[in-house]
Amino acid sequence: MTRLRFAPLPASLPATVPFTGPETLERRQGAPFRARLGANENGFGPSPKAIAAMAEASAEIWKYGDPDNHDLRHALAAHHGIAPENIMLGEGIDGLLGLLVRLALAPGEVVVTSEGAYPTFNYHVAGFGGVLHKVPYRDDAEDPEALIAAAAETGARLVYFANPDNPMGSWHKGSRIEAALEHMPEGTLMVLDEAYAEFAPADAIPRIDPEDDRVIRFRTFSKAYGMAGARVGYAIGPAALIAGFDRIRNHFGISRTSQIGALAALQDAAWLEETRRKVFAARARIGEIAAANGLSALPSATNFVTVDCGQDGDFARRVLAALAGEGIFARMPGTAPMDRCIRISCAPDAELDVLADALPRALSAARG
Repeated sequence: MTRLRFAPLPASLPATVPFTGPETLERRQGAPFRARLGANENGFGPSPKAIAAMAEASAEIWKYGDPDNHDLRHALAAHHGIAPENIMLGEGIDGLLGLLVRLALAPGEVVVTSEGAYPTFNYHVAGFGGVLHKVPYRDDAEDPEALIAAAAETGARLVYFANPDNPMGSWHKGSRIEAALEHMPEGTLMVLDEAYAEFAPADAIPRIDPEDDRVIRFRTFSKAYGMAGARVGYAIGPAALIAGFDRIRNHFGISRTSQIGALAALQDAAWLEETRRKVFAARARIGEIAAANGLSALPSATNFVTVDCGQDGDFARRVLAALAGEGIFARMPGTAPMDRCIRISCAPDAELDVLADALPRALSAARG
């Protein structure tokens, strides 16, 4: 009998990476990408004040990070006008989603999500023995009413909903989410992913009391704040639920340098506004590049634009492969009918110049 064996649940699962990173693709092709437009990173970078704060903090990297994340947690509480007890920090939204699933879901319990929505959440559900039930998108957007109806029908413990949405960039008004919550089944918790909230219209953000026990919200420093590599995200929810994370979380999961950098980024409102301006300009330019090639860009409330290639998923996959051959890293939705599209991250002009130059050739190759 070998000592090298897995517990029954992980033994039943395939080895899975929800997203293949651009570095892996570069190693496979033996060359770096000329334009990194596939991971929805913020290529405009973090606040210079955050960079300076992290550089200064690096000399004390020998110290563990504050396990309570005190300074950042209290600053976020003041930023949102809520109590620190309603906020939990973690290693990006991905890390917090895994903790939430572990905290709230027993093996065999049902989770409702959208077919084609964020796959990392599904990865965590499978990893902790949950049963996924999926509902289709409607008009290239998640359907909150259908999600809640499915939760009621299946007795779901969790229902995942992103606003704005990845991979389509679509969004709903906050008032619609508020109305949908009124029909939330007893015992079901909405997992509201707001990773792109800083890029959305103001009326897309619902007004939800942090003590509302029907919902937990997630935000991140990876997108608007340009700190994806620092791995800092946070949850907003009822104090009793937030306190539950202390039972299972990695208390030293966020490095001291990341905490200090995120705090400096949060305090630099001018840089955040400048980043928003650049992202909005990049969204418009991606739309122009698409239109110049006979394609249509879907409306976006994120830092990426989903471009309809006008045919089926096989054609879009050929376009994506041809772009990779041109040194451009991009991605696409994985589920029909959204897989007729490709997804382009907002980026500085130099990288969008590469896209504008290469896209006609990629489309020609895909059609040929």
